[in-house]
Amino acid sequence: MITRFAPSPTGPLHLGHAYSAMLAHDLALNAGGEFLLRIEDIDRIRSRPEWEEAIYEDLAWLGISWEAPVMRQSDRMEVYSEALDGLWARDFLFPCTCTRKDIAAAMSAPQEGAAMGPDGLIYPGTCRRSHTGLPHSLAPRPKDQHLRLYMSLAASSVCEHHVNRSGETLWSVGFAEEGAGPNDEHGWIETDCDTLTKGIGDVVLARRDMGTSYHLAVVLDDAAQGVTHVTRGQDLFEATAIHVVLQRLFSLPTPIYHHHRLIRDETGRRLAKRDDGRSIRRYREDGATPSDIRRLVGLE
Repeated sequence: MITRFAPSPTGPLHLGHAYSAMLAHDLALNAGGEFLLRIEDIDRIRSRPEWEEAIYEDLAWLGISWEAPVMRQSDRMEVYSEALDGLWARDFLFPCTCTRKDIAAAMSAPQEGAAMGPDGLIYPGTCRRSHTGLPHSLAPRPKDQHLRLYMSLAASSVCEHHVNRSGETLWSVGFAEEGAGPNDEHGWIETDCDTLTKGIGDVVLARRDMGTSYHLAVVLDDAAQGVTHVTRGQDLFEATAIHVVLQRLFSLPTPIYHHHRLIRDETGRRLAKRDDGRSIRRYREDGATPSDIRRLVGLE
């Protein structure tokens, strides 16, 4: 078993991070496996060296050790670029100039609706429908625009024939869930082609200001590190179908997933980096011990 913890150095680690990191570390340790650390710093505007250093300090204080070297996404931009080139050459990408305001306006049209997917508002296909450029084999990949996945083409390429427990025939992709989704989903989780196209849509795989995206980077990085079990919060459960599609497009293995509950405050709100009062550093300064943190998040 190989697990990982992949924080972004854009703020302090909080109790939710501690829970995810300790759970992944415990799973690997109990199985005699490996625990890896990855720094997800593709957001160069918000990432800070001091926050990266704080990650190392907090994790070490929690009693977590990791295999060296630590992977940093900022060192892998060429890998992401080559992967995008490959998808572009296979016609799975199209350039998009739409702003968030454009998408919101299009979604407010009566014929469109305002459906939400795991990546936010489901893209209405504005640029996909209007793109009439040269075949990708003859046109260079644009570097100054968002690039979206042509989901209907991708789905038709990777979906496989399955018969579900009710005896229905589905064309779908799937993954094994050892934890639980937000509605207690467990076991073999399938997403059919129609849901991929209409319920998720043409997600962004390269952002103009980053050169890549979370979805693309996390899939390539997990494969490069040989991660066999992905441990992460339930807020990413619905996005897993996107990652399975990309794994199939790149002929990469699909890990086993272990989605876990989210740590929330007294009002039920999910903790975020803005909650500095609940940061691990603040608990340390107030005299808490690693055992105290484990009790707070329900691991003891």
